[in-house]
Amino acid sequence: MRTRKQTRGSSGSATTELKRILEANQRGEHTGIYSVCSANRAVLEATMAQALRDDSLLCIESTSNQVNQYGGYTGQTAKDFAAFVGDVARGMQFPAWRIVLGGDHLGPHAWRSEKAIEAVAKARELVKSCVRAGYTKIHLDASMRCADDGGDRQQPLEDRIVSARAAELCTAAEEAHKEMPRGSTAPLYVIGTDVPLPGGEQLEALAPETTSITNLARTIAITKGAFAARGLHQAWERVIAVVVQPGVEFGDATVFPYEASRAKKLAAFASAQGGRVYEAHSTDYQTPGALKEMVRDHFAILKVGPWLTFAYREAVFALEAVEKEWLGAARGTSFSGVTDALEAAMQENPSHWKNYHHGDEAALRIARKYSYSDRSRYYWGVAKVRAAVEKLTQNLEEHTAPVSLLSQFLPNQAAKIRAGELANRPRDLIRSKICEVTSVYSFACGQSLTEKPRGRAGGRKTTC
Repeated sequence: MRTRKQTRGSSGSATTELKRILEANQRGEHTGIYSVCSANRAVLEATMAQALRDDSLLCIESTSNQVNQYGGYTGQTAKDFAAFVGDVARGMQFPAWRIVLGGDHLGPHAWRSEKAIEAVAKARELVKSCVRAGYTKIHLDASMRCADDGGDRQQPLEDRIVSARAAELCTAAEEAHKEMPRGSTAPLYVIGTDVPLPGGEQLEALAPETTSITNLARTIAITKGAFAARGLHQAWERVIAVVVQPGVEFGDATVFPYEASRAKKLAAFASAQGGRVYEAHSTDYQTPGALKEMVRDHFAILKVGPWLTFAYREAVFALEAVEKEWLGAARGTSFSGVTDALEAAMQENPSHWKNYHHGDEAALRIARKYSYSDRSRYYWGVAKVRAAVEKLTQNLEEHTAPVSLLSQFLPNQAAKIRAGELANRPRDLIRSKICEVTSVYSFACGQSLTEKPRGRAGGRKTTC
């Protein structure tokens, strides 16, 4: 039953509501929140349209390699990303107070090829920059080995070291918060890690092992001790969740589904913890039923990213197919060439996919386009690719395709157009396709009871 009631007005409303959601989940209520890890404008617009429809909180996060003090692969600092999200929110008429900004895997990941002292120093500055930019949900993750960390590099870094570094990063966050104006919202923290590097597991044969209760209890105890050693007692009270491995993951062509039977001990442990729940990463491509079970089992924060840009890519490719069919015989029409531009960009700079896709050239060509890992998401911001997408939308805005043709490539959207729920405009069609994913998470988290759109926001169709 949907019981969500929004708290409006004050500067800390979003984090207050987030804490309320997580506390309710810990008590056994079926409620949770999904966290969007993406810097794709169309994705953010879709998630805001979904949250407008649901009248819900929206959590948006950036990763440490996506956004950092040096720009990351998006070219954005935390301040830039916060401004970007704010700009999208204004365009969508989405209330800024309902957005929780978060930092995902904040730690030395982006600089793990450097010595620990250098990498952790950069991670400290990253965390500070996020807090100063208004991020209030901070995932402290120092689990990755740096260049001079000893031991077996195929094994996790020792808990004692990970926890000490996490506490050091928390100290940096608390220092940054003290520099902010009086009344600024104090950061909420997430600790722990799902072990695989961010972005999706590469193994295709075996599902990852669920986190053991023994390891989880040790991680919590050691991290609590590391916080206490630095005098971070108040910060520890703001640790809202622990990242664990629930046994879900995905690769190029494989999705490892959630199996509730394997997570029974984790669910029972969370029920007895008194306030803290789990954050689950790599939940992309899980079925609606599986995601709902995860929320029931206290995986109250569901991270999603690649599935959203996967849906974006599906929509763009579908519209390019419509473009070719609809405008193929039109004289003087120049096609967008989106797929060719994307492939060229990925070939020119293979750094974002070469370590993730494997096989012969035929297999690599398919993976670059259609892999669940969706490494193509790194290339939509390339100038030539962006221009191609703009040309595609321009062509279909100037020459509206018949719904009968759209039905071949975007059947769900065609049905919504016929029902009067969606405008036949390329940007709205793309947004609607992405909302097929957000609606699954909304339902799983108890934010909506139906897949059917429930009205308008600001006098406009939400297109979700």
